[in-house]
Amino acid sequence: MDPSHFLAGIYISFWIPIAVLAAALAIKLPSIVTLWKDPLLRAVGGLLVLACAVFVCAAPPTITWTNRVTGVPNISAPLLYSLVTAFGGSCLLMITTWRGGATDRSGATRRATRWIVGAYAGVIVALWVLFALADAPVERIRDLDTYYARTPFMRELIVLYLLAHTGACLITSKLIWNWIRTDGLDVWLRGGLKFLGVGYTVNLVYDATKAVAVGARWSGHDLDWLSTALAPPVASLSAVLIAVGFILPHAGQYLHRRARTRLGLWRLRPLYRLVRTVADGRAPVRLRATPELRLMRRETFIRDALLHLARFLDEDRRRTAYEAAVALGFEAGRARALAHAVTVQDAVRTGRRTRRDDVTALLVDPDTGNLLAEIEAVSRALRRPGDIRAVRAVAAVPAERVPAR
Repeated sequence: MDPSHFLAGIYISFWIPIAVLAAALAIKLPSIVTLWKDPLLRAVGGLLVLACAVFVCAAPPTITWTNRVTGVPNISAPLLYSLVTAFGGSCLLMITTWRGGATDRSGATRRATRWIVGAYAGVIVALWVLFALADAPVERIRDLDTYYARTPFMRELIVLYLLAHTGACLITSKLIWNWIRTDGLDVWLRGGLKFLGVGYTVNLVYDATKAVAVGARWSGHDLDWLSTALAPPVASLSAVLIAVGFILPHAGQYLHRRARTRLGLWRLRPLYRLVRTVADGRAPVRLRATPELRLMRRETFIRDALLHLARFLDEDRRRTAYEAAVALGFEAGRARALAHAVTVQDAVRTGRRTRRDDVTALLVDPDTGNLLAEIEAVSRALRRPGDIRAVRAVAAVPAERVPAR
């Protein structure tokens, strides 16, 4: 039973992982350029570039074009296998640098880096030497591994690149899964590591399918569909998962910050609209201002307006409103915000009359420290006019007529 026809229906185009990997590289590129001296960023950048190159060179049109341009049948094989081997080495370099930290310059880290670079560079040289010694005159676009599985020197070439890639993915996957269990990781970083761990685990599935197909050829059986129909979509899925693993921490943190900023702007809107009626103008807005800058300017505008209204804030009125809110059953923080909302509304009305009648207020400036520190809570309280009306109603009743809680 050959499931290759079924697998052809779920085939993942080579260009899908290329697009996702390129997106991950584009997201990381500004940091890589700005902090080029950071060995971790260099390792991540190199890994993403190599991953993109692997899928570009693995695409059948690219394989055909390379063979035709060079005039050497199957020369795309050592080229592709060299990129796959370099990708495996870059995975080890990345995880070694990642675990050691950007500032780690210990002798053990330097020795590990030199060993990885030397070992995988040696494997790449050996791949080209074996190809030069092999006799592979028939061009094979999709099934080279199984077609030449028993050919001298090509056999060793195929086994060598599979072993190098499997070893790198096995070590990287183990280290990543160990790191995921570390305490204190950011939720987005932990999520990205999980995608990386699954991606490298799926890479091991790719290696296993290739190895089983080649082994079947050695024993006289035909399981070529594992190499030609199953391995490519598995490799594409692995690349997409790895790319998402790199994208998620940065994109997640960015979107989380943006969401919090937008939520902050929305929460401050009632208080901003209230104090804007007595303050001169509004918070300055520029077309290209970031949401973070807009939030900072809105907070500054509100605090400045409240300082302008400070002479109209009635401390006795605030205290009475707070006691009324507590009597209504609101917890202390909510009662404090409702009391501030009542006094700010009254101060705004007083400020309008004072500005209109040109009368100087006689109230003593109160301490506005708590109010300025709780502008978001006060603004949220303004979204519940029913609660404010209830507090006003209870505060208007003489103290002896307010029922005990």
